[in-house]
Amino acid sequence: MSTLIINKPRELTIEQLLLLCKDGDSRAQKTLYERYADRMFRVAYRYVKNEFDAEDILINGFVKVFQNLCRMEYMGEKSLEAWIKRIVINEALMHLRKNNNFNLVEDTYANTVGEASTIHSELAAEEIYALILQLPIGYRTVFNLYVIEGYSHKEIAEKLNVSENTSKSQLSKGRALLRKILEKNGIHYEI
Repeated sequence: MSTLIINKPRELTIEQLLLLCKDGDSRAQKTLYERYADRMFRVAYRYVKNEFDAEDILINGFVKVFQNLCRMEYMGEKSLEAWIKRIVINEALMHLRKNNNFNLVEDTYANTVGEASTIHSELAAEEIYALILQLPIGYRTVFNLYVIEGYSHKEIAEKLNVSENTSKSQLSKGRALLRKILEKNGIHYEI
């Protein structure tokens, strides 16, 4: 057991908090959860578009975080957040596959649109987030993985068990649909 005394867990450094979490301190685990829960819920929700499913993904993700925390070498708060985020994304993808909600159509040719996404800062993050949620699940998943998370088409293909061309096609179709949604709302941006 750690020798740290946890009277006010929010005042602990992240290193101290992780040490207590690794020792199984439930108050420290609650504090760590509360520190990242909102951001990770939004990550999960971006994939499933359902609050109940996103909450399940979040909880399952944090169970895995606490189960595997003892194996993680601490390299800084940003790497901790990235590690938690990767677990939540993987939980979301497993949820999509398990519930047969993830239907990609295999295309033989990928009609890709330019690689750079250029949504201008005039659109608020909340507006962009709401627009992405309007995409069908296959488009939305690939769009999130590629544009937001920065995965390559090869990595996406491996994660989703599809071809790289399918990933490229889904991204292209997602961008085209997002562009139509923007234009329908009187906004002209290159996605």
